[in-house]
Amino acid sequence: MPDDVGPSMQPERPIEAPDIEEQDHASAAHLPEHVAAPIRADQAIEALRNGPRGALIIAGIAVTILFIGWLAFYFLLFLQRGPIG
Repeated sequence: MPDDVGPSMQPERPIEAPDIEEQDHASAAHLPEHVAAPIRADQAIEALRNGPRGALIIAGIAVTILFIGWLAFYFLLFLQRGPIG
């Protein structure tokens, strides 16, 4: 380390984390009623079958609303001002 580095720039000794048993931490999964019940693989596949389709529909609706807003600004504000110059 260069000698011209001030004391505030020198790295401090790393802080050691206490062992997990010593930490006073409560997890959301600490109680059994907060843990989801395990399901079989075929049930998981059935539950996730329509997930991507729904996300794409929501994204498509959002993009459509943004595009309609952009068109409204273009036709109602920019074209009414006429050409510049």
